[in-house]
This record gives sequence, structure tokens and C-alpha cells, in this order.
Amino acid sequence: MASKVKSIVLGSLEGKVESAFQKLATLHSKNHFAFAIVTGNLFGIDQDESVITRLLEGKIAIPLTTYFTVGTVALPPQIVARIEKDEEICENLHFLGKRSIITTSDGIRIVTLGGILDREILGGTSKEQHLPFHTVGDATALRGANKTDILLTSTWSSNVWNNSKVPLDLAKKEAVTDSPEVAQLCTALKPRYHLTFSPSDFFWEREPFFYPTAEESSDAKQVTRFISMAPYGNAAKQKAIYAFSLEAGATLDALPPGSTVSPFNPLRGAKRAAAGADGYTGRFAQDHHDGPSRRRRRHRSPPPDPSRCFFCLSNENLATHMICSIGDEAYITTAKGPLPPADHFSDRGLNFPGHQIIIPLAHEPNMRAIYAKNPGAFAEMTRLRDALQAMIATQSNYSLGVVAWEISRANNIHHHWQLMPVPSKLIREGLIELGFKAQAEDSKHPPFEEKDIGDGVGESGDFLRLWLWSDDRDTGIVGKQLVMPIDDTFRFDLQLPRKVLAKFLNLENRIRWQDVEQTVAEETQDADHFKAAFKKWDFTLG
Repeated sequence: MASKVKSIVLGSLEGKVESAFQKLATLHSKNHFAFAIVTGNLFGIDQDESVITRLLEGKIAIPLTTYFTVGTVALPPQIVARIEKDEEICENLHFLGKRSIITTSDGIRIVTLGGILDREILGGTSKEQHLPFHTVGDATALRGANKTDILLTSTWSSNVWNNSKVPLDLAKKEAVTDSPEVAQLCTALKPRYHLTFSPSDFFWEREPFFYPTAEESSDAKQVTRFISMAPYGNAAKQKAIYAFSLEAGATLDALPPGSTVSPFNPLRGAKRAAAGADGYTGRFAQDHHDGPSRRRRRHRSPPPDPSRCFFCLSNENLATHMICSIGDEAYITTAKGPLPPADHFSDRGLNFPGHQIIIPLAHEPNMRAIYAKNPGAFAEMTRLRDALQAMIATQSNYSLGVVAWEISRANNIHHHWQLMPVPSKLIREGLIELGFKAQAEDSKHPPFEEKDIGDGVGESGDFLRLWLWSDDRDTGIVGKQLVMPIDDTFRFDLQLPRKVLAKFLNLENRIRWQDVEQTVAEETQDADHFKAAFKKWDFTLG
């Protein structure tokens, strides 16, 4: 059994840096904490610049590893300059960023969302880390972390006081900044501790709360303790220092006395969404938005907006257990109803299907529309694809290559790329290419043309693009792009790539993803196995 990790939390320092760390040194000498967390504002509005100078010069001792984020006050320019140079602020003092996921050396996972929500900021996630504001995209993106030991925010969860018997008067409720997005984040991650701060002189610790689910699979309990720290050195002598111990990733066999059900209505959206009249089904279905159907109603429902799109992180019903990596412009998820079963490539070193989807954060139909708002999306999606290819080649001892594809159409709902491992030999001998060309001819589709179209923005119409890639340690990398134009002169088969690959892999009984849909437990296991294999190549973790 893993040992308990002792940590200590401080309330907002508001510039009282020297006295706070002197106090922390005294406590640490007696208790030997693993790390400390400062909630709220490390620095004040009218911060004494000499204190900052001494801190940067290492003249203020930080007794142990201490983490902080941006609160409600912008960080001082000198601190920002040090952060932007990617340099250490000083020994033992670590800025977590505004939106981050880290694991400490003791295995404790911390998810951080600094600043307060500014709904006027549009366009996805924040590009800077030091201003005291975050976007809806920042909050929703972090749901992909799946779980955490500690959630650190500068904002309260809306309605966290519901069902609580711990006194919290109206004046205190009105003093704090809260948001439903943070409540949704808490519900998604189910942290063991949710740490934040009180802007006025009070400390508030809610009773522990638990999360009933519609698919309870074990007796293990997930319980959150919400704690809001009083400011350090407050005149009311309210608690500004809090110590606790926890074991990384542990769950409880029994609920703590006095626990309540989650105040955030956790059963909302727990049931799977049913397919709508237009065939739009929940979670990460391949090409879910336009599957051909002779029984389609004449008047189709309007396309889903981001709150209902199952590729958008802003959808509260998003299957976060399937998300594997989140970058600044795009993320990776496992495919719903993957073509290969989990053990298909086990003899080649993979213990997961390897059928992945790379999804831009922007809710747009194609790269042309995405480029107008997020010009860096293609570069990051390409970087993710390259990382996936390298991982699959290495894990399989170079016996597997990759086929990736995109269907770029103006009437798509949310653009994405799919990626599949295939035996490298099939690519290097040209068999995959011949198979796709034969399928195009049999389906009476236009022929494929070998050409590199870059980001595809310059293409005048719709198209299907294939990337064929393999790496051989002796003869080097083979890479090729095949492009098929799509227009309204024929009925394009959205499942064409899956059908071709199913034939090569002897998986024709798995062409329809609906026929091989997995349980949540199976999906979670596949995602976890993938993340473990991909960790070495996952640049988003840095």
C-alpha cells in the first residue's frame, strides 16, 4: 500500500510572502510536508517590488516545494518575465500556470484552473497564463484529465453550499466568485480535495460529498472535500493554514460521517444520449453526423451547436473517460466502437485497439473554416499525428505503420482526423494504396491522386485525404498522401476508409461501429492503456 503524503495549504498571501514562508518553514521543520499549495493571490495589488526582487534573487527562503497559480490579481511584471523565459522563479517555488495538470514526485495529481471566468473571452482556451481570467474553454478542456487528487481553482463551484449544514450566510455567498463551469469540472474530475480561497476574512469547509452514478460498478467511494481558505494573516483569525494527508489515487470503502450527496446534481446526463432523428448519436462515433440512410426524414434537424456536439469539450455530456491527450488547439480520443478489438495487435506490442481520433477544439466543419480562427490548429494536429505514428512504430518494434484520414466537407459538423495501425508491410508493398484505389473504383467514386495538399485550406472543394506512413529502421520512413475530390455528382460513402481497412485486417464483421460498441469500463481501460503507452510522446504533458 502506498504511504500517505502530507501536504499543507495556505490562504491568499496578498503579498505577505516573507512572513508566510517563515511560518511555513517552522511548520515544515516539525511535520516534514511533501509540498505546499498557495491558494488565491501570492502577490498583492500594490506589491512591494523589493520583496519581488529578493524573491527572484533567492534571498527569501522557500522551505519546501510550493505550488501556486494566478488568482484574481495579475502577476507582477517581473514574475511574468521569469515565467515567459521558462525559468524557475526561485528555488522551490513553482507556477502551475492558469490551466494545468501535474503529478508530484509523490504521485499526487493536481489539476489547476486559475483566474475567474470571463464569458466575454471567446475562441477556446487561453493563450497566456498570467492574467487573472480564464475562458469557458479552459474549464471544459480540463475535464479531459478524467480524475485528480486535488483540484485547485480561484473560483468556487456554483451551489457548492447546496445540501450543506455548515453555516454560510448570504453575505459570504455574495462575496465569493462562483461559476457553474467549475462545478461541472468538479463533477467530471471528482477530486478528493477541491481547494480555493475566500476573498474576505472567513474559512469554509463543506461536509464531504459523494457522487451517485447511474452505472455504479464497485463499492469504492469517490468523495470530495471542498475547502476555501481564509486570507493569510487575516484580522478575524480565521483558518489560513490547513494540513492534510492523502494517498495517491486512493478511494474509500465507506463514506465519511456526515457526508452528503453531491450538490451538483451528478446524475444529470449520466444516461447515454439516444440517437436523434438525424442519426446523431452520443460520444465519439465515427462520421456520426452524416451516415447515409434511406429512411432519413425529409427535413433534417438543425446541426448541433457546441453544447450538443459530441466532439466539443463544452458539451457537458462529453465522454471524458475516452479523452487521452489535450493540447492548445486539439485533443486525442479513443474511437467509439473501434475497428480492431483491444487484443488485435497484442502480438505486436499493443494492448489497446489503436483506433484514435484527433479533434480540433474549434467547432468548425473543415480546416478552411478552422484556419480563419485558429491558424495553429493544423500544425498541432499534425504534431499529434506524428507523435501517434512514432509511438505505434516503437511499441510494435516497427512492425506496424499507420493509415490516417480526414473527410473535409463544408457540411460537416465538427472536423476531425481518424488514425489506425496497420501492418507496415501492407503499406511498404503498396497493398493499402491499391486497396483504396480499388474500393474507389468499385464504389464509382473519383480516383485517388497522390499529392501533398498541406493544410488543405487551398483546396477549392471537399475531399477525402489519406496519410499512409510506416517506419523501417533499415530503409527509413515511407510517407504518402492520397486525395479524392468529393462533389455532388455521386453519393460519397463515409465508411469507405473503415471498409477498406476492415478487409485488410480481417475485421469485416466490425465495419459498423454500432455493432462493436463497448461498455464504459472497456472504453476506460483502452484509454488508460493508450495513455500509458503514449506518455513518452505526449508533448501536451509538458
